[in-house]
Amino acid sequence: MTVDPIHQFEIKRYVDLLNFGGVQFSFTNAALFMFGIVAIIFFFLTFATRGRTLVPGRAQSAAEMSYEFIAKMVRDSAGSEGMVFFPLVFSLFTFVLVSNVVGLIPYTFTVTAHLIVTAAMALLVIGTVIVYGFVRHGTHFLHLFVPSGVPAFLLPFLVVIEVVSFLSRPISLSLRLFANMLAGHIALKVFAFFVVGLASAGVVGWFGATLPFFMIVALYALELLVAMLQAYVFAVLTSIYLNDAIHPGH
Repeated sequence: MTVDPIHQFEIKRYVDLLNFGGVQFSFTNAALFMFGIVAIIFFFLTFATRGRTLVPGRAQSAAEMSYEFIAKMVRDSAGSEGMVFFPLVFSLFTFVLVSNVVGLIPYTFTVTAHLIVTAAMALLVIGTVIVYGFVRHGTHFLHLFVPSGVPAFLLPFLVVIEVVSFLSRPISLSLRLFANMLAGHIALKVFAFFVVGLASAGVVGWFGATLPFFMIVALYALELLVAMLQAYVFAVLTSIYLNDAIHPGH
């Protein structure tokens, strides 16, 4: 039996849409799951908030707790002015969370295990910071890279450090989510192959497969925790970065 843990991340073209300048535009399994994830979020929130009763049911409670959780996160990170970005942060949080959890279901596809997806979300966040920062503050937004109270001879070095640090944000934001999802799913697939391979060896193999099986259960629980934590971390960092667009001064 050949162990191929990377096969689960393969992009498959379903419908070829357009060939423009040698670049192929296709509807893929990644696009299908992203549409499906957005649909899940839309229908759940629509269903949960359709009645808006005084005594909420389970679905409404989950929706309200999600709202309050992200709203508090945004206020704590960017102040009350940061609530203008609440739709963006809430959308990113729910998309990443549902994508991560759906990806743990066997025979599904994990879109957040692809760097192009996480990089697109990270660039959206940093692009929003830059555009909003200049629109609201003009050139004063550049004070983000100029620490106050610094001796003149150190200022050029610190400005370079601040610029490099700012430009590295989308890289770290996208790589963190991508690497965690990729590594976790590879580990799950490898242990699953151990279980199948040992179990196919007969009665003795069944006993040998017991330990890897329990390892899969434990790893699956850990991956579920990581899936939720990564969504939280992505949302927190997004809120912190957006705070710089609102308050660019050091």
